[in-house]
Amino acid sequence: MKFIIHATDPASSARTGTITTAHGDIQTPIFMPVGTAATVKAVHQHELEEVVKAQIILGNTYHLYLRPGMEIMQQGGGLHKFNGWNKPMLTDSGGYQVYSLSHRRKIKEEGVTFQSHIDGSRHFFAPENVMDIQRQIGADIMMAFDECTPYPCEYAYAKNSMDMTHRWLKRCCERFDSTEGLYGYEQTLFPIVQGSTYKDLRKQSAETIASFEREGNAIGGLSVGEPAEMMYESTELVCSILPKDKPRYLMGVGTPMNLLECIALGVDMFDCVLPSRNARHGLLYTAKGIINIKNKKWADDFSPIDEDGPCPTSRIHHKAYLRHLIHSKELLGSQIATLHNLSFYLWLMGEAQKHIAEGDFLSWKNTMVKQLAQRL
Repeated sequence: MKFIIHATDPASSARTGTITTAHGDIQTPIFMPVGTAATVKAVHQHELEEVVKAQIILGNTYHLYLRPGMEIMQQGGGLHKFNGWNKPMLTDSGGYQVYSLSHRRKIKEEGVTFQSHIDGSRHFFAPENVMDIQRQIGADIMMAFDECTPYPCEYAYAKNSMDMTHRWLKRCCERFDSTEGLYGYEQTLFPIVQGSTYKDLRKQSAETIASFEREGNAIGGLSVGEPAEMMYESTELVCSILPKDKPRYLMGVGTPMNLLECIALGVDMFDCVLPSRNARHGLLYTAKGIINIKNKKWADDFSPIDEDGPCPTSRIHHKAYLRHLIHSKELLGSQIATLHNLSFYLWLMGEAQKHIAEGDFLSWKNTMVKQLAQRL
């Protein structure tokens, strides 16, 4: 993997760049739609490419490991061939899913024992076998196995968890470096910064992660319930420490406003289920603000969903129709709304790239953040 920086914003830490992977280039800053179980919900792969203009999507190690399982995944030639997406992919390590299963798992130095949410069967994740599983999945970018701490989190727990995550990282790197990809192309491993919202821990973790000198770095453990300002403070601190010549990936973030603020702090990559999940519940993001299509005010509104927006589907169908579909729980409603939101997120990233290159990103961002937060 290679990363080239093209432009930087004079008034902030925002930058544009290109990440080169075995399955193609990624222009940054970039948003990555989440494809948990080998699919971005309600969107076909050709729509992801042609309508949404996605450049990279995610797969989920925990979910794919449980179903369809690694035997099927390997027989299918890895995730790219299995789901027919021929552009770059990233897999998380399962650490966040293990965190969210607090009543179904036990964490020890060796790894994590957990129960499947599907059938209650017991499984074990450790740094070594999580690397093996991600080799079998075959994503271009693999994530190190970590523990994601909750918010709020006591200092002692956050420190012990961070230290264990660092020890797990060493084991991940050793396993990764002693193995090769299974499908004829190279994969890349990203470590993950932890430390909850404690500045000294975040600083220590960022310095430790940077010392491993991998091709890219991730920031984890944020967007788990802490106030937005705390997230921004932690992100700014970590970005000031992580190497400038390597991509920085802020995991699980967030709203359009969050993305723009964190681009200004130096983040290059984002993922979040928010645009697709909220779409299925009728919440739409536009450049002028947020639409709750379930509201009665849209019941007889026959204007396009987003007349000037980037999604062709939203320019064709009107608000009253989409409201009817969402209220009727028709699958097409989820499809239209998800295409709309994901197209908007990718459009927003393209606009950010343009304004960084033109040198006026900060002033544009400040204007956009106010508009994006409005309720229409």
